Amino acid sequence: MTTAVQDALDLDTQWTLHPQVALRPESFGALLYHFGTRKLSFLKNRTIVAIIESFPDHPTMRAAIAAAGIPESGMATYTKAFATLADSRMITTL
Repeated sequence: MTTAVQDALDLDTQWTLHPQVALRPESFGALLYHFGTRKLSFLKNRTIVAIIESFPDHPTMRAAIAAAGIPESGMATYTKAFATLADSRMITTL
């Protein structure tokens, strides 16, 4: 079952970190800090971190996920994670 946020996440648009967000790599994955909302997110999945870092290299989120070796059948987990990040304004469309 998908949520409204997942349904609203446009995989065929280019995404980027929100301009007010800093990504800091850590041994467990990464920290995302939003300077506007002061929200801190812990990313424990290194693939998600790699996909976020590759956003500038791909025309769409779908292409970035595919380039990370995630098959279409495995995309739901990543879509859910990115929908959560979009909902918290950590990532945004260009």
